[in-house]
Amino acid sequence: MITYADHKNFDPALLVPLFEQSLWAQGRTVAETTHMVRQTDLFITAWDGGRLIGCGRVLTDYVYRASIWDVIVDAAYQGQEVGTAIMHRILNHPALQRVELFWLCTRDKQTFYETLGFSAKEQTGMVWDRRTQSLRRDGV
Repeated sequence: MITYADHKNFDPALLVPLFEQSLWAQGRTVAETTHMVRQTDLFITAWDGGRLIGCGRVLTDYVYRASIWDVIVDAAYQGQEVGTAIMHRILNHPALQRVELFWLCTRDKQTFYETLGFSAKEQTGMVWDRRTQSLRRDGV
């Protein structure tokens, strides 16, 4: 039986196998993942017994904006509504009821998110990637 939780008192190392299943999250270390979990405002996890099978996390101001990150479902559980359940728990979470705009990035799951009411029509985002850019040394 699949259960869901919204607490962060689990071993962050359990996330690493999930991250390895996603091209954009591969290579994350346990130390970095541990720090990321601590700094995340809301973490929803899906469990099959003691096995972590899915997750999604939110960074937010709890009023105006929330960004959704790292929604991943173990390949063996895809197609079983686990991702939908994680997203519904995020969008309907009591702590996020005042949030007026949820934002997320996806490269290959647009159709899935559209079924949940997300729209790509208002794309205004830009990205600065530390891995590919360097800051000017004078700080300007």
